Amino acid sequence: MLYKEDWDKTKIKYDEYWNRENHDRPLISITSPKNNIKEIDLKVHGNIKDRWLNTEYIIKKARLNFENTFFGGESYPILWPNLGPDVFSAFYGADIEFGENTSWAHPIITDWDKALNLTLDDKSFWYKKIVQMTKDIVEDSKGDYMVGITDLHPGSDGLVALRGPENLCYDVLDEPEKIKENVSKLLLGFKKITDELYSITQKYQNGTTNWMGIWNSKKWYVTSCDFSCMISQDMYKEFILPELSEEIDYLDASMYHLDGPGALKHLDTLLGIEKLKGIQWVYGAGQPTASHWIPELKKIRNAGKLIHVDIVPEDLDILLRELEPEGVMYQTWCSSEEEARALLKKVENSRKGRC
Repeated sequence: MLYKEDWDKTKIKYDEYWNRENHDRPLISITSPKNNIKEIDLKVHGNIKDRWLNTEYIIKKARLNFENTFFGGESYPILWPNLGPDVFSAFYGADIEFGENTSWAHPIITDWDKALNLTLDDKSFWYKKIVQMTKDIVEDSKGDYMVGITDLHPGSDGLVALRGPENLCYDVLDEPEKIKENVSKLLLGFKKITDELYSITQKYQNGTTNWMGIWNSKKWYVTSCDFSCMISQDMYKEFILPELSEEIDYLDASMYHLDGPGALKHLDTLLGIEKLKGIQWVYGAGQPTASHWIPELKKIRNAGKLIHVDIVPEDLDILLRELEPEGVMYQTWCSSEEEARALLKKVENSRKGRC
């Protein structure tokens, strides 16, 4: 790998992590600007949408960022085609609107009786665009960096994008069977696009990755349900759990993206899913940082699940003291290479101080 000299060792650490055999230390993904950064002078023309869709520009910008980034610990260079979190709904007919830093879909389902033929359109502009972007990035990379699978949100989150969150909240009460039926339809589409993108990415690389930045030697993906914050535990078990379990069974490995305190009520249900490998705990903007969630993190670890959590450097001493390393991964960013290297050394020496 061009931008990560110790990539082979990094893959070994990830294998240990997935098997909860990283006895020496927790994994940590640390990035920072390099000491001698190169000035980025990348001109782009066109409107915001053009910039999102310009694969050549995306690749050039990524390579410049890779050259200027220190990849410490288990961090590594990754580029995945990103058209925003609602691109999956666009495969079913929704249109996407682009902002400077994110995008969103405009709901298209106004009547469930007219949506009974909800099917993925692999001839649509958005489906073909994601496939072509992935192919173009793969051909540019040729192993220089990892190519990830795009951000996909099937299940109820896919229906939220197609129907709108407020409408879907009413629907679970008024049209429960139609919600269950269409959630299952989206699962078929998720499997199709994931299989296709996985096959494309394997041309020059071994294993898979995605926006979470974790590597696995097989086909793995993030599972999630942001809609869960809006529904009760009983509704989660009725509407979310069956499809989620099928999604997890389809994948070789999965981590659940548990997003915010409003989703914590479903943690016990998630910990009871045997094949689910782990939990990414996202405490959310405006909330206390990772070291303030020790009871929740210990609960996840004691249930035999992996942990992935973003931290600030100030969290590290408490986390290293309170959590055993097996199956634990931290992710952080430092403002300088010296700070990043010092933080990495602290992690590498953490077990020595406990022996």
